Parts: sequence; structure tokens; C-alpha cells
Amino acid sequence: MLTPDPCDSESDIRWMRRAIELARRGEGLVEPNPMVGCVIVKDGRIVSQGWHQFFGGPHAERDALANAGPHADLQGATWYVTLEPCCHVGKTPPCASALIATRPQRLVCAMRDPFPLVNGGGFQEISNAGIDISLGVCAAEAAQLSAPFLKRVRKSRPWVIAKWAMSLDGKIAAASGDSRWISSPESRSRVHLLRGRCDAIMVGAGTAIADDPRLTARPAGLRTAVRIVVDRHASLPIDSQLVRTAKEIPLRWFVGHNADSMKVDSLMHAGVDVVHCLANDRNSMVLEVLDHCGNANMTNILVEGGGALLGALHDVGEIDEAHVFIAPKIIGGHSAPTPIGGQGLNAVSQASGWQLMHSEQVEQDMLMILRKKHSCPT
Repeated sequence: MLTPDPCDSESDIRWMRRAIELARRGEGLVEPNPMVGCVIVKDGRIVSQGWHQFFGGPHAERDALANAGPHADLQGATWYVTLEPCCHVGKTPPCASALIATRPQRLVCAMRDPFPLVNGGGFQEISNAGIDISLGVCAAEAAQLSAPFLKRVRKSRPWVIAKWAMSLDGKIAAASGDSRWISSPESRSRVHLLRGRCDAIMVGAGTAIADDPRLTARPAGLRTAVRIVVDRHASLPIDSQLVRTAKEIPLRWFVGHNADSMKVDSLMHAGVDVVHCLANDRNSMVLEVLDHCGNANMTNILVEGGGALLGALHDVGEIDEAHVFIAPKIIGGHSAPTPIGGQGLNAVSQASGWQLMHSEQVEQDMLMILRKKHSCPT
């Protein structure tokens, strides 16, 4: 029988938090699948544990089962799993049937899996086998862990991580456009680590032209991100670093429907994957880009600016997480750019709330990682 567990016991919370800790080890390796952890407990001690380690590999439950060994006696054990066990055949066999075969006493699960081929089906199979299920233990923590996956499943759009470095007075560059370097070398190294676990890195045309970036993780990370440029007019020079490396590293160029055809042809000849958007205004274009990325099963997208692109994403409510590096510098100047442009809000009361997830000092800079409150599902 499946029952909500509003009064989680200390031991249930302890083992579920261990499962969540294990699940995090799959970050950057398992997407577009969710990160999942599993702990099997019998007679008050862990007899096995596992996590989903890489996309296409065993899910957490089957990893824990393999780690237990072929002769382990798991009958009567309690399984702690961060997400509902799957009940369908995908790249791997279903986990619900594997769990049932061990004849456990109980399943403790943090949350239901909204993926249409699961979505309660795993619980139903396990419950029909006479196994008690407690649902909702550490649900908020598990939802934070799975937030990018949940957004992609529910909205068919990726989790959008905005990154910027700014001075104490909120400037991302001087009025001249110079921005090298606001943040410290260690802060920039942190950005490369972030790049290395994302499916795509996105910038606007202004940033691509002004900074001439490569948009790669150095050293290489867990994933090779698709580089995305949103450029209504296909204005990037053909000799830019992005275009010159397009045949080695994926580069997707989103242009307006009336972009200059000769410029588009030049980009395509250079190996750029050009995507024509139906819309030509920036806000509508970024929604098309996100829909395209969601359809391509991208889970996490890092947006590195500039202010016009981040402003458009803010205007349409699609920034979910922000990594902000604040340097102990004052730049000044009324025309010096700030991180978020766009239309903005008419009143401070309209501003959405953000939840501080983490903060630390990185050399002389301060790093703040925040999530928009409505982007943190429960």
C-alpha cells in the first residue's frame, strides 16, 4: 500500500539523505535521465547502495542490487530511493520488477517520477506485490536535486542557468565595453567546471562579437556542450573563434526568419548548424530556442550573456538558476552595462523571489548560487 509519510522517522530521513548524496555523483553524467540514488537497509544497517552513474548504464536500484552481490539476502529489507522506480523497458530493464524480486518489506521513496512511462506505474506494481510504500520522505530535497529533469519533463524546456560576473556596483563591463577581467582566475575556473556539466552554452550576438569567445570547458568536462548563439541578423564575423571551430565543436546558430541569406550561407559552409526561427523579436526567439533544446533532450543550459539575452530570458520568466560572481571593484558610469537588460519590471513588487542555495568566497570574489523560488518544485 502506498501512503504519504508526513511524520518521517529519523532513520528514514538519515537513509534518504544518504541516497540523495549518492545521486549527486551522477551530475553531468546521467542527463537527460534524472540523478537517482538508492540505499538498501536491513536490521538497521546498509547492506548495499548505488546510484545512476552514467546515461545508458544501470539505474540506481540495479546498481545497488549488483553491489549487493549474487548471494546477498535482501528479503525483508527496506529500500530508500530518491525517485519512483521505473516500470518500463528503456536503455535498461525496469527497476520495479528487480526490487520486487528481492521480496523487500518496504520501499521508502522521496517522490513520484512524472515521466509519462512511469508516473505512478512503478508504485502500482510494487504495491500490487504487497510491499508497503512510504512516499514523500525528504521530498523537498529530492525535488531540488531533480529540478532540471522535472522542468524538462513537465515543460519540455531545459533548466536555464544564468552566469555573470559583476562589480560591487552591478556592472558587467566598463562603458567602453571592456570586461577583462572583472572576476578572479579562480572564479573563471569555476565557470569552466560549470560549462563541463551542461548540455549547451548560450550567448547573444553582442557578446559573441565583443568577446570573441570559444565557449568551451577548459580542461574538458564531463560533457561537450553545444555552443548556441542567438543572433537575429546572422551578424557574427566568419573569422570568429566560434565559427573557425564549428567543424570540431558543435555550434548552433539561431537566426531570425529574415536574416541575410548570404551571411547564413557563409555560416553553413563553415560548418555551423543554422536554425531559422519563425519569430524575429528577441523574446519570442529565446522561447523558440528553449523549445528546440527541450526537443533535443537537453537538460541544463548555461547562459553567459550578455545583458540583452539575459534580459529577454528574464522577461519571459525562463531563468531558473543564477551563478553570480561579485568582484570587490567599483566601475561606475551611467552607461556601463548591467547583467540583466530587456524590458524589465514596472514595479519592485513584481520581482520574483530567489532562494540562496550556496555562497562562498572564491579568491577575492563572492560567489552566490540562487534559484528562482517557483523553479524549485516540491
